[in-house]
Amino acid sequence: MNAPRTRVVRHPVHGVLLLDKPLGWSSNDALQKAKWLLRAEKAGHTGTLDPLATGVLPLCFGAATKFSQLQLDADKTYEATVRLGQKTSTGDAEGDVIEERADAASAVTQRDVDRVRPQFTGPILQVPPMHSALKKDGKPLYEYARAGVEVAREPRAVTIYELNMALALVDSAYSAIMLIVKCSKGTYIRTLGEDVGEALGCGAHLSALRRTGTGGFNAAQCVTLEALEAMTDEERLTCLLPVECLLANHALVTLDADNAGRFLSGLRRRGDWPDADAVAVYGPAPGAVGGVGDGTGESARALLGTGHVKSGELIPGRLLSPLEIEQSQQQQREQISTI
Repeated sequence: MNAPRTRVVRHPVHGVLLLDKPLGWSSNDALQKAKWLLRAEKAGHTGTLDPLATGVLPLCFGAATKFSQLQLDADKTYEATVRLGQKTSTGDAEGDVIEERADAASAVTQRDVDRVRPQFTGPILQVPPMHSALKKDGKPLYEYARAGVEVAREPRAVTIYELNMALALVDSAYSAIMLIVKCSKGTYIRTLGEDVGEALGCGAHLSALRRTGTGGFNAAQCVTLEALEAMTDEERLTCLLPVECLLANHALVTLDADNAGRFLSGLRRRGDWPDADAVAVYGPAPGAVGGVGDGTGESARALLGTGHVKSGELIPGRLLSPLEIEQSQQQQREQISTI
């Protein structure tokens, strides 16, 4: 007879967890595991990493989910291994081998690699792979692919800011290219690998992928699921970064208590601020007493939300609720007391 399952009591959690996603896990599986470990009510990830990939996966909790789109739009950095001489049905190691050109692969030199590299730097066009989450008529492309249906895809413009390619020997028959890529959102590294293989005349597929950076975050800042599992509930909370870490590139606007309240009600405010497309707006937390770590008995500066400034007018964008602000400050107090 199975023992009854223990009901997990969830509670509000706010902030960003930088997870080092393990190999073989989908992004959603990793998210659900972290959400369970933190006993969090609300969570979302910031764009998928394939099960084949490991590395930086920012997870947003509570109020941070309001700003997760910023990470979806962020530039990314990857380290990848592209195996030459074999094409697969999926463009990566999970697919079936559909073509082999071992002789052509063994003839590739570093000079050849250096010759084709300029073709894949700067603004380029990519045809999205069939095995991707991109949707056609509301249905992911990978569902068409699994059904054996090929769907026409329009090339998409992406930008490769930096690309390092070094030839390496895998075994006696095949070689590989080790890639370090800094790219814009929407770049498919497996497509890049396949296209490089075609340019070299030998075909290729992606055999390993690790995301080492996204939107200012890097792998050194990440925690693993294994490490999280070994922690206490209090220790797990200390791994969370504050919501405002997602707004590092925003200009700052600080409001007094009266204007903060009006701003949180969705009202525009007038001031001598310069025009800015993206601003992070701060003010006293509504109804808060005793700010985080200020020691003065007065409310500390609290994130209210985002907006933009045009012609001296602050126009609200994504706003936190007074409850989210209060909960975030309380959580930060608890984190400080745990450290």
